[in-house]
Amino acid sequence: MDKSVKILIAGAGIGGLTTAACLLQEGYNVEIYEQAPELGEIGAGIQCSAPAVKVFKHIGIADKIDKVGVKPKAFEFKLFDTGELLHKVPLAEQHLQMHGAAYYHIHRSDLHKILADRVLALNPDCVFLNAAVTGFDETENGITLKLSDGRAVEGDILIGADGIKSAVRDQITGKTPPDYTGQVAWRATLPTSRLPEDFMDIISAIWCGPKKHAVIYYLRSGEVLNFVACVENVHWQEESWTIKADWQELKDDFAGWHDDIQTIIDNVDKDQCYRWALNNRKPIDNWRTDRAVLMGDAAHATLPYMASGAVMAIEDAAVLTRALNQNDDIAEALDMFQRNRFERTAKIVTGSTELGDLYHLTTRQEFEEGFERRNVAKERNEWLYAYDPLTVGLL
Repeated sequence: MDKSVKILIAGAGIGGLTTAACLLQEGYNVEIYEQAPELGEIGAGIQCSAPAVKVFKHIGIADKIDKVGVKPKAFEFKLFDTGELLHKVPLAEQHLQMHGAAYYHIHRSDLHKILADRVLALNPDCVFLNAAVTGFDETENGITLKLSDGRAVEGDILIGADGIKSAVRDQITGKTPPDYTGQVAWRATLPTSRLPEDFMDIISAIWCGPKKHAVIYYLRSGEVLNFVACVENVHWQEESWTIKADWQELKDDFAGWHDDIQTIIDNVDKDQCYRWALNNRKPIDNWRTDRAVLMGDAAHATLPYMASGAVMAIEDAAVLTRALNQNDDIAEALDMFQRNRFERTAKIVTGSTELGDLYHLTTRQEFEEGFERRNVAKERNEWLYAYDPLTVGLL
């Protein structure tokens, strides 16, 4: 691809910024359009396995990730009331040896800042804020990005990295609302100084119980504990991550659960509990036009049960850059990207939904039999973590 083509990116989230960093590093002409008034990210923890960390190395931010991230020893799946260990996925040194890169827990805002700093170091003038994307016009000769304030931006390629409510997606696929899963996610963080000494090893603990589960892990060098809990709830359908909810409802949702869960809930700030609806979409295979393409949540929104939503977007960034490098024709490059990413991302979306059923069984026997039938450690090491977006063959 001619490096002088003008590439427009809708959205400056983790996916959009990673894509920009990959493309700028290759010498492409990139502009990012973000609706927010400033660069930043909300939320709490995310998990990054080897495929994502390899991309971090590629764009020169691995050392910064290592300073703020936590390397967990394992995933430990536990029974909600007794704490019985149901299943274990070794991480830490084993993950590094098997897959060539570390596994990290990272605060979303820390990762976003590191990515933004890298993008701005490559081109300090490529990010445009207060620029909400509403759609695009496309011709044989170019593409025009339309903004909510009436501005129009000319370019050659448009990358829709604008999330699950993507305006770019709406135009490519037609408007389809996200599917509400019937589950909500609680989110809270707390300083580990509020917890008993040696409260939990450096792991990611997944507590599984009837119609709900909770995921707990450390952030920021162990100074913060991240708590995310998914609960079946047919009534709450608010998507926003910034909607606060009543602490007592959180407490009631986990009545009868293990003392460790009670200790966490009792020590979070009672006015800092957030709840949002979990939405996803069934996988689609039409991510593109001749000049526009979707990536990240815009293309393949998923439930968080395989801890791979952010990883998929980061992988997308690397594979899309490689597809552009390998093709002179824009449409052929975008088609290469889509056909090489569809099967993997669809498998993650579908697999995440299935894991939700496993995590929300009822009895001890059901959980023991469920984890025996589905060897999560084997599955993840064989295909989820073994993927390398920088070297995988592109067809």
